Amino acid sequence: MKIVDKINKALDDDRCFWSFEYFPPKTQQGVMNLYDRIERMCKLGPLFIDVTWRWGGRSSDLTLELCSNSQTVYGVEANMHMTCTNTNFGLIKEALEKAKDQGVQNVLALRGDLPDGTVEFDPSVGEFKYATDLVRYIRNTYGDYFCIAVAGYPEGCQGPEDVDRDIQYLKEKQDAGADIVVTQLFYDVDNFMAWVAKCRQAGITMPILPGIMPIQNYGGFKRMTELCRIGVPQEIWDRLEPIKDDDQAIKDYGIEVAVDMINKMKAGGVRG
Repeated sequence: MKIVDKINKALDDDRCFWSFEYFPPKTQQGVMNLYDRIERMCKLGPLFIDVTWRWGGRSSDLTLELCSNSQTVYGVEANMHMTCTNTNFGLIKEALEKAKDQGVQNVLALRGDLPDGTVEFDPSVGEFKYATDLVRYIRNTYGDYFCIAVAGYPEGCQGPEDVDRDIQYLKEKQDAGADIVVTQLFYDVDNFMAWVAKCRQAGITMPILPGIMPIQNYGGFKRMTELCRIGVPQEIWDRLEPIKDDDQAIKDYGIEVAVDMINKMKAGGVRG
């Protein structure tokens, strides 16, 4: 089933919903552990799950395998991430055909990071320069079979100076056939809500799902927010500083932050 249909039904009912995102493990034991985790977490009633994507080796096949098995074994819809830049067209076509054959109807279409330190798109390697190109190809080739999700950047893909331009790109993704938006992680709820309002003013009508990443440890949190150029309210840094060497205290506080963020967004009308 297409995720957008389930989302629209929940929104029509004014019902809250949630999803979980998973990263494919690198070892077979890790895969078994992940299946156990998915089975237990599906008891919490997610509307769907996401599985991230890496080209090369068994990584992309494992993403599809996790999506397919989650649907057939655990009965939860799966959203398969897919990146496209500097990627051979034939590989993308093959992956989409396999997804369709295995009943996976949901794809998160991403540009993805350029490989091996590359800084520019190489037209001799891939036909798709931007996520919009992948969205348009999927929609034109497969009609309404796939629900197509795309990424949104409340703080700009490359920083705050990119926010307005990114909203324009997001509108282009919608016009190309995208159905829903999943945002990059953030910790400033007020900024997110203002960004959503700007998206609506720009004509973006797709459901927008905020991406929430609970804080797991101090070092990882600091690296991730710096890498993604994510602004963090000073209050969070002030609370983290005295407990930064206590992993359990960090996790407990990370849950507190995530719950507070979600409750604030719920009060502002966000349902997913």
